Amino acid sequence: MATFTEVAELIPTLRDRGDACASLTQALQAVTAMTDAEVVAVLRESNEALQHAEQLRLIAVGVIAIRSRRDAGHSGAAQKEGHSSAASLVQKITGSSKADASRQVRVGEAMLGDEADSPGPDEEQPDAPEESSQESDAPWRPIDWRAPLRRARRDGRISTTQFDVIERGLGEPPAAEGALDQQQYRDADDRIREAWAEAAEQLIAEASERTAEELGAAARAIRDLLDPEGAERRFLERHDKRSYREWTDQYGVRRASIAYEDHGAALISTLINSVLRPRRGGPRFVDSEEQAKAKALADDPRTNEQLQYDLIIDLLRAGALAEAKDVFGTRQAGVRLVQVVREDGTRAGYAEDGLGVLPTSAIDQHICDSGIVPVRVDACGNPLDVGREQRLFTPRQRIALALRDGGCRWAGCDRPASYCEAHHIDEWHRDSGRTDIDRGILLCRFHHMELHHGGWRIARAGKGDFELHDPGGGVCALRARGFLSYAWGELGPPPFRFRPAVA
Repeated sequence: MATFTEVAELIPTLRDRGDACASLTQALQAVTAMTDAEVVAVLRESNEALQHAEQLRLIAVGVIAIRSRRDAGHSGAAQKEGHSSAASLVQKITGSSKADASRQVRVGEAMLGDEADSPGPDEEQPDAPEESSQESDAPWRPIDWRAPLRRARRDGRISTTQFDVIERGLGEPPAAEGALDQQQYRDADDRIREAWAEAAEQLIAEASERTAEELGAAARAIRDLLDPEGAERRFLERHDKRSYREWTDQYGVRRASIAYEDHGAALISTLINSVLRPRRGGPRFVDSEEQAKAKALADDPRTNEQLQYDLIIDLLRAGALAEAKDVFGTRQAGVRLVQVVREDGTRAGYAEDGLGVLPTSAIDQHICDSGIVPVRVDACGNPLDVGREQRLFTPRQRIALALRDGGCRWAGCDRPASYCEAHHIDEWHRDSGRTDIDRGILLCRFHHMELHHGGWRIARAGKGDFELHDPGGGVCALRARGFLSYAWGELGPPPFRFRPAVA
């Protein structure tokens, strides 16, 4: 095993200090005495060194996983070590959790490429039509849509966790359907897998600015856009699995477990968010009455979990007869759904505070209950300007910002739109700023405060990307988290499963 001195040599900031970091104790003292910038440099450099070691570990895990498959029996690599599976062996050696060990096995196998993904030489392609007599004898292999993920992982552009959430979120592409001959099947399969590969590339480009949870949600949203029939099936499967279960634990405490279907999950999240917004970073620019209620909530001795519990109990008590303000305060909670209607008439919908795609049938049902607010957008998904009418953005403009931005646009922030404030990138007084949607951007309360008080600045040229300028002169693009970046982005219209044209 490498000594600490050998490991420290891999970290330039530590290596430059020579013998001052010859042991872990000395390194602890040295890092403690460093400036903030130097400590951040040590973190970055240590992570780079870990990335190289992680690559080797994934290769080893992948090989072990392949050699430990069921058909290997007791002669498998993991079985020889006394473990029933590769994940069990990895968990034992690394000391990781069962979930993390399983993730390493999945990614390790995927990183090996064709050896792990493709059928063996004696295996047939599933669901492939009969070979046409007119086909070429040249061998055909399905397009490897995971190749961009493997390259990005090897280059260090994404982590093991990011690789896993993107791959699992996109899932296996659907098979081409219809009465297709061999060549038609191959062409259709290629187009489907190319779309999945392009989706993977888009998510890889966002990985540095998104949490793993956001990447997973975005991957599932894109998958449902590319495979709307599968989205409908998955929606119904989740609906069928909805459940509520109660039990009494060993201490006599009554407990419950809930499995939500999509709309129920969105509803309960919106209800809780509407109550806890002041605690979680809700808007500051509200009237005096709301400010007083926000302060009272912040001073409330109950934990967030206790407040959530009390809210649900109050809702059950109040029922449908309660006045909205008696339960929700000044703002009634509700699930806002957004439906994208393309020029070709195809439609896709999603919940504003999240990227879960909803089938057309669910959207139509919601419209029957609550009606619609139409918002026109340009070809890039930017809502059209409204004009300099007043100092603050109007409720309709807020709707437009929410569906465009999807939440706080600050890199790495995952706050939903309901927690955000609309920031004018051109100051109202100093720059004669316009209250137009193209000059506004959603930021959570923390990042809005950071922008105004920390020397940061956001700029935008025309309809281009919003750019965040840090106090040190650095610039980074602020990507939208919203559904429209996928519905109107480079992916274009989804392929909608491939069937032969009807004559």
